[in-house]
Amino acid sequence: MLEPARLQFTADGTPWSETYGDIYHSSHGGPAQARHVFLGGNDLPRRWQGRERFIILETGFGLGLNFLATWAAWQADPQACGRLHFVSVEKHPFSAGDLARAQAAWPEFAPLAAELQAAWPLLVPGVHRLNLDQGRVVLTLVFGDARDWLRRLDLAADALYLDGFSPARNPELWTPEICKALARLAAPGATLATWAVSGELRRALAAQGFTLARAPGFARKRHMLTGFSHSRKPLRHWPPDQRQALVIGAGVAGTSAAAALAGRGWNVEVLEQEAEAGRGASGNLAGVLRPLPSRDDNLLARLTRAGFLATRRHLLALEAAGLPVRWGSTGALHLGRDASHAAHQARTVTHLGLPPELLQFLDAEAASKRIGWPVPWGGWYFPLGGWVQPPSLCRANLLAYPDRIRFRSNCQVADIRHIAGLWHALDGRGEVLAAAPHLVMASGVAAPRFRPFAWLPQKAARGQVSLFPAGSLPPLELLVCGNGYLTPAVDGLLAGGATHQPDDPETAERLTDHVFNLTRINRLLPGFADGIRVEQLRGRVGFRPMSPDRLPIVGPAPDPDLPLHPRHVPRQPGLWCIQGFGARGIVWSALMAELLASRMEGEPLPLENDLVAAVDPGRFLLRRSSPPVPENPEQGSEE
Repeated sequence: MLEPARLQFTADGTPWSETYGDIYHSSHGGPAQARHVFLGGNDLPRRWQGRERFIILETGFGLGLNFLATWAAWQADPQACGRLHFVSVEKHPFSAGDLARAQAAWPEFAPLAAELQAAWPLLVPGVHRLNLDQGRVVLTLVFGDARDWLRRLDLAADALYLDGFSPARNPELWTPEICKALARLAAPGATLATWAVSGELRRALAAQGFTLARAPGFARKRHMLTGFSHSRKPLRHWPPDQRQALVIGAGVAGTSAAAALAGRGWNVEVLEQEAEAGRGASGNLAGVLRPLPSRDDNLLARLTRAGFLATRRHLLALEAAGLPVRWGSTGALHLGRDASHAAHQARTVTHLGLPPELLQFLDAEAASKRIGWPVPWGGWYFPLGGWVQPPSLCRANLLAYPDRIRFRSNCQVADIRHIAGLWHALDGRGEVLAAAPHLVMASGVAAPRFRPFAWLPQKAARGQVSLFPAGSLPPLELLVCGNGYLTPAVDGLLAGGATHQPDDPETAERLTDHVFNLTRINRLLPGFADGIRVEQLRGRVGFRPMSPDRLPIVGPAPDPDLPLHPRHVPRQPGLWCIQGFGARGIVWSALMAELLASRMEGEPLPLENDLVAAVDPGRFLLRRSSPPVPENPEQGSEE
């Protein structure tokens, strides 16, 4: 649970923290201090000039002053790097309103501050990635305690901003353990700067391989500290030599991956066997957009929350660009199964303490009023939840970068082979359809048919959705889910269902499945669909790619033919996958695409390490060589 900062000021108007009894920046000028200590102390902008990208890691985002000063300097530099990454950890983030009040004191940053404030995330623990300045400036905010979170990040920083309240006021941010974590995250030759010069800090940094020097401080402060890492460890994350990729499959997984790569300057060719994008598992009229909380905030809960927020950011960006994505932020209500389950949901909301914009509990009376129909139990209410039309999302993704994404429909890929450093996609006659140094498998249930993905432990699950004419049901303004779901009307139809039938190859609709969906809707909303004649229903059948643990399968593809080490999975060069979305394709799409593209680029990752490992394709090979781990009993309890 996050404890937000509360904006206060000293008598001379300097921002002040009551929690730490200290000021946020010098009373002699915040922007000047940021430029002198952090930019000047890291020899910026000179060090980022002419580079493809530059990565800065900061301890203590505070009011965002260092970030705004850095962004402004980067924007004003004609020789600046192509892409600036700024990663910052903050234990007590400000609300958007307080941020705006404080940043109003720096009119020189007004346009940048306005863009930051418009993108400011909900105050939810975890990693939040904001793409600013048309995607050329990437701010990765980590809301949580640096003592914990610095150990959970994966990046190679070129410059370190050691900021925060003074060691006397906030000793936890200046410990040897923090210095060790910073050294792990520093690239060879990384520089650092801080206004703090205590002997304990100097000794701790020197012990981690930093060469240090005192420099003139800012204003009345006599000294500040600069330094650089003389570590000889190899750079873990290299940018790619070539930025060309093939993507097999044009569903939400493949098109989201294509857009994420194209946004980084890649040229991407998307091959789809159907006549248009979004025809397979991504072809439904409407899909559900909402997270799945749990009291213990387990892997699934954290991933769906991060995915939900990332998908919303992506949808808003597509919409702002005028692209034809269709979705409705109607709110979503996840009703309890019974009185006991509803009480558990209420306790979960209290325990998690998430912002009410993200999660609330509504009792039966409030839920009934919100739905416009009486229900016996309340449930979780997600004010920002809603529905998304998957085919429109696929089309919008492909149109996002028309000069970098080439889409080829009616393109049946029968085989993929790695020849002379390139991945080749071949048709049924063995003719080459396309070739590139990188290939991303996003073909859903078809993926295990390709030999390099024969290891993939993925099953096809048949799902049948029922479509209800809007005039045949009472009005419904929000998405309702629980044991089943029902969307508001989209193009005159409400989508309800859906069945889940593993290893069932039947492609035709079945009356028994419509009966099943109708029964579930009437159980969810008692009597809501009593007037429906089931034999008149129509729907759609799709096949979802399901992983054994119900989590996505995203990252570099393992090579099962090479020896497996206890902590290292050999990978097939240039081969990647974004698979296993199951019934949560909408929720997973944007976040998993960002994760995949970040790994392919060697960038800071948009998730903490345990979540990256939880979706990594190599996990299945590691599990084969390890004793089984007991399943978390709550992991699938709300599906």
